[in-house]
Amino acid sequence: MTTDITLIGQGQTKFGELWSKSIRDLMEEATDAAISSSPCTALDIDLIIVSNMLAEVTSGQAHLAAIASALLPHHPPAIRVESACGSGAFALHTACAMLESGRAKNVLVIGVEKMTDVSVDTVASALMGAADSEQERPAGLTFPGIFGLIAQRYMHEYGLTRDDLSLVSAVHHRNACKNPFAQFRSEISPDAVTKSSMISDPLRLLDCSPISDGAAAVILSSEHSSPIRIAASQIASDSLSIVARPTLTSFSATKDAAERALQEAEIKLQDINVLETHDCFSIAAVINLEDLGFCDPGEGIQVYKNLFEGKPTGFGVNMSGGLKGCGHPVAATGIKQLIDVAKNLQATNQRYGLAHNFGGAAATCGVHILEHSPSS
Repeated sequence: MTTDITLIGQGQTKFGELWSKSIRDLMEEATDAAISSSPCTALDIDLIIVSNMLAEVTSGQAHLAAIASALLPHHPPAIRVESACGSGAFALHTACAMLESGRAKNVLVIGVEKMTDVSVDTVASALMGAADSEQERPAGLTFPGIFGLIAQRYMHEYGLTRDDLSLVSAVHHRNACKNPFAQFRSEISPDAVTKSSMISDPLRLLDCSPISDGAAAVILSSEHSSPIRIAASQIASDSLSIVARPTLTSFSATKDAAERALQEAEIKLQDINVLETHDCFSIAAVINLEDLGFCDPGEGIQVYKNLFEGKPTGFGVNMSGGLKGCGHPVAATGIKQLIDVAKNLQATNQRYGLAHNFGGAAATCGVHILEHSPSS
């Protein structure tokens, strides 16, 4: 970072099936909470970045930036950012760039999605906009189908079993029980995951993150101090279609963004105390740990075996419940992850945390590293 950027305000709605709330209601609730928790007033906000993917389809509403601007009394300029399920991370990266450039001193970043007011078929079709419409959609693939293929290949290469994979959702649901904002706050057993309905072989219903409504908002500042500093903000991209990639069992965008983020923060991977990864499907959670560098290829499931058995790993993984336990209002997820990492660092008085958010089958990826300095 060329400029010290701090996290000075944060807020979110509960994630879930929020039929009584509009997309505007969700944005306002998260925004009010973020401003209330910050040292600044609404009038101090210079710029708003809105993260959203699906509003045109699910709410019949475009131009969300103008709606966000109207939430504040002075109507500051606002921009909408979209990068599929990675929209939140890309909105945060945009905010950091504007703060580093000096064009703003206090930026409100809002991630919002309203997904439950339309049919599952409508949402599934809209989400496929994050895949290749020429190579994957005509084949009848949906994202469960894409990640089902990835899981099959991973099992073939590394010997991962169906029972092994079920540990991932069990761990994340157990963590979500402690999160008041999570969509699902009840434990599930690995056996329940294995026996849940087949969605796309080998993926079962409980391997898949849910359809959710929700919003999350943060205020990033180059003007105010805070115990939480953005130590790194990096983004990366890969081929949109999985057909064009040399492997299905590793996501190069994650590797690229993580490597550059560690370089920017000037730390080693071993310095990371807590991480939130993009577990849109259980197989993604396993691959994420490997691509981020926390274990070798084929060894990601060992981390979840240790977590399930209560053995030390040296770092916390998706302590919020992740996408699986928290819910996944797609464009809000990356913002929510940053909030959860900050909360965990402050609660445990640890120093470094990492948020990993990707779009599509990791065709785009954003990695943010937070530094917690209690003396600040």
